[in-house]
Amino acid sequence: MPIVSRPDDFNVEDLYVDLRPAFASPLYLKCEGFNFAGSVKLKAATEIVDAAERDGLLAPDSVIVESSSGNLGVALSMIAASRGYRFLCVTDTRCNLATRQLMEALGARVHTVTEPDPEGGFLGARLAYVRQLCASDSRYVWMNQYTNPSNWKAHYRRTGPAVAQRFPELDVLFVGAGTTGTLMGCARYFRETRPEVTVVAVDSVGSVSFGGPAGPRMIPGLGAGVRPQMLDESYVDDVVLVPEVDTVRACHRLASQGYLFGGSTGTVVSGAVRWLAEHRPGGATTAVAIAPDLGERYLDSVYQPSWVREIYGPGALEESPLPERVAAARAAG
Repeated sequence: MPIVSRPDDFNVEDLYVDLRPAFASPLYLKCEGFNFAGSVKLKAATEIVDAAERDGLLAPDSVIVESSSGNLGVALSMIAASRGYRFLCVTDTRCNLATRQLMEALGARVHTVTEPDPEGGFLGARLAYVRQLCASDSRYVWMNQYTNPSNWKAHYRRTGPAVAQRFPELDVLFVGAGTTGTLMGCARYFRETRPEVTVVAVDSVGSVSFGGPAGPRMIPGLGAGVRPQMLDESYVDDVVLVPEVDTVRACHRLASQGYLFGGSTGTVVSGAVRWLAEHRPGGATTAVAIAPDLGERYLDSVYQPSWVREIYGPGALEESPLPERVAAARAAG
């Protein structure tokens, strides 16, 4: 059992769930939520703050500021508290209540943007507020997860190698796309070390990251209203877009097996299961999906039936067909 002196010293790196019993799909889920921040964002947050300290950007009176839909905000709240910094998270109305309360419990201030930018959506509005804030007071130091190379380097150095070590015969890796830090770090690592591995990005319908039309998105985490600046599509072999109702159904399917994962994980799992059914139907494939988060922060949304029905309609929680049933129906028809 490890003994730690700082919360960011602890992270479970080698935990995977075999999803074949739940989805009849040859997919292993790398669980990234078992740390004190509760998500994969701990890696990026730690790397970003470490780099800022090395570069002399943070002083005793500095206020760390970041735009976040939730998970990175929690990770930065935790790190700021443990290292004696103040932290301001700029979020929007899609950030769930539990996440805001958690950040505040850790000593952070939370500013919620209530009106989206006409072109850049909520993300554009959040970024505009951060820029205005930093221009008004030099004590505010923006970590800027959207362009900071420490974001993707965290996963190039840690997440990618961890998957490669555990699965030397890996065929396909599925990674969700938000800021694209996890995606680009893993994709760069495998392109350089194991180019035969297929890297599939999973994004939400309504996100503009890969050129699709902007649309409403109610579940925080994956997707973007502004194209991520660090995204380099030359490292990505394929892209899957997942409707949010399928995200919800995947989360509930996992919960029915005793696994409570977050919305970002539901999106990645849904996209991965669909891609494997369409592109690797034989089942003789070694595939891994990155699970960014756990589900406790989604109890009042994804796991609240009244919320789901209000947002996605009365049939939203009806089971979607499993891949093998889809295949059997196609063969019969």
